[in-house]
Parts: sequence; structure tokens; C-alpha cells
Amino acid sequence: MTPPPTDAASDPRDDPRRDPDAHWISDEPYDAEADLQTLERKDLDASTTVLIWRRFRQNKLAVISGLYLLVIYLALPFVGFFAPYHPGDRNADAIYSPPQEIDFLVGGHLVVTYPMVSSIDMDTFQPVFESDYDDPRPVRFLTRCSDPWTFLYLFETDFRLICPPEGASLHLLGADRLGRDIHSRIMHGAQLSLTVGLIGVFISFAIGMVLGGFAGYFGGWLDAAVQRSIEIIRSLPELPIWLALSAAIPANWGPVSVFFMISIILGLLDWPGLARAVRSKFLALREEDYVRAAELMGASTPRIVGAHMMPNFMSHLVASATLSIPSMILGETALSLLGLGLRPPAVSWGLMLNDALDLTAVEIYPWLLAPMIPVIMVVLAFNFLGDGLRDALDPYS
Repeated sequence: MTPPPTDAASDPRDDPRRDPDAHWISDEPYDAEADLQTLERKDLDASTTVLIWRRFRQNKLAVISGLYLLVIYLALPFVGFFAPYHPGDRNADAIYSPPQEIDFLVGGHLVVTYPMVSSIDMDTFQPVFESDYDDPRPVRFLTRCSDPWTFLYLFETDFRLICPPEGASLHLLGADRLGRDIHSRIMHGAQLSLTVGLIGVFISFAIGMVLGGFAGYFGGWLDAAVQRSIEIIRSLPELPIWLALSAAIPANWGPVSVFFMISIILGLLDWPGLARAVRSKFLALREEDYVRAAELMGASTPRIVGAHMMPNFMSHLVASATLSIPSMILGETALSLLGLGLRPPAVSWGLMLNDALDLTAVEIYPWLLAPMIPVIMVVLAFNFLGDGLRDALDPYS
């Protein structure tokens, strides 16, 4: 049956000859090439940012890692709100206390914990902790605690997400040799351990991009001087240099000064690799036509390097940054673990692992190794994110 004719002035969407998939039914042969060009036109018309995001979100592991790191860094200013204790609070009755047990929906309460009763094992002379299941204590949420915390050194508040039960302690990951809560110290230690990587990468990238960029652009004696400097620094063993420079920090310096000095040390020893990569890329980019055109138009050297050449190298820079931050975190952890990094009363994951150097203590109190878990998770997340960004920013992928 022939479909009724349609009025040319009517809406073409009402034409019964149009199928549900929005393709016109006609007697013309199907042109696969034209259909493919229509699909490719969507990618050709998309911006570079959209194309990068499309490629990046295909890597599910990189997306999950990026969200995980974003949540952690956004929560760093509010660590005092999430941690139940101040990192320096001591409980003499909870020295080497194991992780406490928690139960849900007990006695009309959402979460309860049980007080730990300690005794001395006369055979080993070690403290033994047992949970008092006859005395469940409700854990308090979103309430005021007795211990205030400071938000970005601006104001103090005692409002916390989790508060210990009244008259009892709350050590979800156990306590250390001084009775300090490991869970709270891990959360507070993230502020320094994760920040030192950002500062170190900023320093190394500032030095590496400037020296490598101008060495590759100008060449000559400047290139030779930068290359010899890179070779000298890379020929030195990295770990002994870290130890020597860290040991040279005066013992009377405060925690903040030591923190920035450790960041500077890590940044100063990490720039040669980036500088060499930037130099090799600029040696090729300076021969491009758009660089020659900018020079003939009278553009200044900083503008040519910063506005024309550096954006073409940005994909490698972003991927290198995400892959360099884990090495900075591991460097600070190693220095603090060996006692040459951050010093008490500062709190970092490396300082906490320093308590686990005694293998005998680790065998008896394995929860002292709890700071290893966030270190491993953060390093893996940065590596997965870096791999995903490198693939997404690759113009030839």
C-alpha cells in the first residue's frame, strides 16, 4: 500500500516514511562512506578537551583513581573533623591496644564498641587486651567532643564526625607505643605526606621546564652547560644524597621549616629527568613552521617558549607530574622512616612507620604497619591516573 503524500510545508518529523531510528526510507542505495563521514564529523567538530575526556573516561581504573585522589585532597583541610582524636593525644591505658571491635544495631544504637580491659600475661610480660562484651558503648556521630581542632589555622571548633563513647576509648586501628590512636594519626599524617609531593613536583617542574626549555631552544653553550649539570646530578646515587642533605638540616628547626626543606630537597634532585625530556622535545619543536613564523613576527623568546612551544608538550608534562608525585611521597616516607625526614611533633606516614622498624614489635603488634596501606593505595592511584592521562593526552592514540 502506497503511503499518502505529505505536504512539503508540514513538519518532516511527521512523515510516515521516516522509521523510528530517524533514517529516511528511500530507493537510493546505501552509501557506507557517507554514513561513516557523518559519524566521524562528530569527532572532528569536537574540541580537544572533549576528545581528551572521551578517551580518558574509557579507562575506568584511571577514572576511579582520579576520583579517589580528588576526594582525599579535598578532605585534607577537614581532617580534624573526620579524625576522632588529636594526633598527639595519649592514653596510658591503651598502649599497644589492638583494634577495637564494633557492632551495628545493638541495643537501639547504630554503632557500638566495647571497652578494652587490659591485663599482663605473666609468661610473656606483655599487655593483653580483651573486649568487655557486657558493656557496649554507643559511638557518637556529628556531635561536639572535648578535644577541639583548628581549620586552616583560622578558627577552632569541637564539632566532629565521630566522637569516642563517653567514658571509653575508640581505637579503630589500634594504638601505638605511646597510646596514640593510629587511625587519627594516619588521617593527620596525610596532610604532610600528600602535600610534600605537590610542593616537590612544583619545584622540580619549575626548574626542569625552564632549564630544559631554554637549553633546547637556544642550544649552544647553554645546552652544553645544562646537559653537563644533568649528567653530574644523575651520576650521583640518589638515596645517599637525600640522606646527606636531610642530615644537614639543623636539629633546632621547627616542623614547618623541616617540612619545606624536605620538599625542596626532593624537588632539587628530581628535575634532571624532566629537563632532558623537555630539551629533546624543544629541539624538534623549534624547527616547526609556526615557531619560525612567531620569530619573524617579532615575538619574544619567553612568549615563543611559553605560549607556542610549551602547550605542545603539555600532555607529557601532565602525565609526568602524576607519575612524579608518588616518588616524592615515597621519598619523604623513606627519609622519615630512617629518622632523617620530618620530626616529631609533626605527623607523617613515614614517621609512623618508623615505629615499625623493630621486627619484634611488628610480630607482636602487627597493626603498627597500618600506615603502609594508605601509602600503597595512594601510590597505585597516582600511577593508574598517570597512565590514563598519558594515553588520553597522546595525540596519536
